[in-house]
Amino acid sequence: MTQQQPRICILGGGFGGLYTALRLSQLPFSKAEKPEIVLVDRRDRFLFVPLLYELLTGELQTWEIAPPFAELLENTGVRFCQGTVSGIDLDQKRVQLRDGPEIPCDRLVLALGGETPIDMVRGAVEYAYSFRTLKDAYSLEERLRFLESSNTDKIRVAIVGAGYSGVELACKLADRLGDKGRIRLVEQSNTILQTSPEFNREAANKALEKRKVWIDLETSVEAVESDTISLVYKGQLDVLPVDIVLWTVGTKVSQAVRSLPLKQNRRGQLIVNPQMQIIDHPDIFALGDIAECHDATGQKVPSTAQTAFQQADYTAWNIWASLSDRPLLPFRYQPLGEMMTLGIDNATLAGLGIKLDGQLAHIARRLAYLYRMPTFDHQIKVGFNWISKPIQDLLKK
Repeated sequence: MTQQQPRICILGGGFGGLYTALRLSQLPFSKAEKPEIVLVDRRDRFLFVPLLYELLTGELQTWEIAPPFAELLENTGVRFCQGTVSGIDLDQKRVQLRDGPEIPCDRLVLALGGETPIDMVRGAVEYAYSFRTLKDAYSLEERLRFLESSNTDKIRVAIVGAGYSGVELACKLADRLGDKGRIRLVEQSNTILQTSPEFNREAANKALEKRKVWIDLETSVEAVESDTISLVYKGQLDVLPVDIVLWTVGTKVSQAVRSLPLKQNRRGQLIVNPQMQIIDHPDIFALGDIAECHDATGQKVPSTAQTAFQQADYTAWNIWASLSDRPLLPFRYQPLGEMMTLGIDNATLAGLGIKLDGQLAHIARRLAYLYRMPTFDHQIKVGFNWISKPIQDLLKK
């Protein structure tokens, strides 16, 4: 009798899930051990989230930052299955898809990513925009185009949350809207970019000031209406007219993950060991936004794209090791610094002893992300386009 081919099922095609699948497809499984790798995502495209802001300013196109999974996984041996997870049987290691097949597996990877908790104040679900997915970017683009084509004198935008996403959105929208824009950044704490290096915070403050973005610190949101936002500052309520409210605060774990009978923290994140395995379930791995992870040194790692990149390598290796009877490796997080876009052709970068801002940081950020694109073929396509685009633009003049 021949032994059945093991199956690895990866739920979620973000940085954690897709990069785990690609890495697994490259590892040296023996012929007898070679698994079937199935990647499941409810969308048909991968999204390089840190470059989503560039869609709003037309600096990048959808195909560059959101290539189809079918294209990325071609000739890798990884099977892509588009569907929404409706249930997971942990004991039997079976995944049920809504209106789709049941997928049994020998190793399960949970990489479903986080969601923006937009239901935190009255009216936000109905009237505020989140900015995490391609659909979010398209919805915002549609609203912006409507306002830009109308006779309105000013386009008033309130962005809730002055973390990375809020600051990056504020700079990009200020550059896009120019004198017609009135951008307001609302932050509950006493500073923007609380967890950011001082150099990046100072660069961001300068960029926001240059673009005349109004910053409301120590201010909370009480309610969002169709054309107003209610803000509270030191006990005083202020109701301001607004055309767009963007909600960038927080990340929550999906209900599909929260409902699983697994060890979780208060935020609903799954607790994993340094080998990226779920506690008490060594055949189930979790990474990215939905995992609380302490690495080999005991430090708690941040829930960022940079972390998910690195966790994917270890997760893939440890799945391979577990199927080929080799020792597993504990995750070792390497903080590589922080990059942010601060408008068109402008960015800031701090890490590994380097501090850059302005156009040089913009170029360094683009090159770093080009290197991080999921496949070599996609790197070549995007890189060639980035090189040739300025020449094409010049010839059009």
